[in-house]
Amino acid sequence: MYSSSWLIVALSTLSSCLATPLAMGRRTVTSLSTAQFSSFAPYTQFARAAYCDGFQDWTCGAACDANADFEVSLAGGDDSDIQNYFVGFSPSLSSIIVAHEGTDPDSNNHIVLSLGAGTDPLQLESDLTDVEVLLASLDTSLFPGISSSVQVHDGFKNEHAKTASVILAEVRTLMASKNTQNVMAVGHSLGGALAELDVLFFALNLPSGSNISAVTYGTPRVGNPAFASLIDQHVPSFKHINNEKDLIPIVPGRFLGYAHPAGEIHIISPGNVVLCSGDDDATDSQCIIDTVPNIFEGDILNHLGPYDGISIGTLAC
Repeated sequence: MYSSSWLIVALSTLSSCLATPLAMGRRTVTSLSTAQFSSFAPYTQFARAAYCDGFQDWTCGAACDANADFEVSLAGGDDSDIQNYFVGFSPSLSSIIVAHEGTDPDSNNHIVLSLGAGTDPLQLESDLTDVEVLLASLDTSLFPGISSSVQVHDGFKNEHAKTASVILAEVRTLMASKNTQNVMAVGHSLGGALAELDVLFFALNLPSGSNISAVTYGTPRVGNPAFASLIDQHVPSFKHINNEKDLIPIVPGRFLGYAHPAGEIHIISPGNVVLCSGDDDATDSQCIIDTVPNIFEGDILNHLGPYDGISIGTLAC
């Protein structure tokens, strides 16, 4: 684990590098109506439920009650080595839902990123701001046909691999038993990163014609531009929602070789929400990349929401 002095140096380096974008341009934005943004609420509640005790049998309180007809068919995780997750079917949404638990604040308002047992409250900052953070090629046994030039955060890759096969098997079973081609992945923070890996994984392993989509919240950058391009290609409906001045979506930095895919939705303020065009290779004052030019101008509390009135994390259960 990194010392606090190392962290200060790393954060200072990150700040100076992020202050100068790699490419300049102007993104187009489209305002979302209240009704359009409210349509994401069921998925926000699924992301919230992944943090809550009782998600295994769908008795987790308000987060589960919000999607009362949901049928859990697989649940796992241990809050330590493996992030909590669940898979099931939503009759009202006519979709299979795959959800992953994410990161959460401790009593000192840090964010914890569980990439295995023995993590501590500085894990998120250290893993995502490390100037030596590793990009690694995807495992072709899980992502068949993928070029070695497509790379993702090594920790996210390893965490995803722990549950990928069992989740895929359950999704295939549900697609057959529920006669549906609709698969939706959701998650917040680390859970959003896992959901982003999920959708490419599903696109390469499920039958052609499968309708694969995702909604993620406060998600860090997961991979390099080649990875982002594959998400754009295979999952054009992908959406990642960023709340106000949340600093997590701007790390790891683009100077480290990372990029978000298209589909950013930015909550500028309650009731003021925009859809930003393209990948995060340009700037616009209404999109997260320019609203939070470096981590020192962000607000970590925005990471928890609210997302259209819904907060995410154990404190919101």
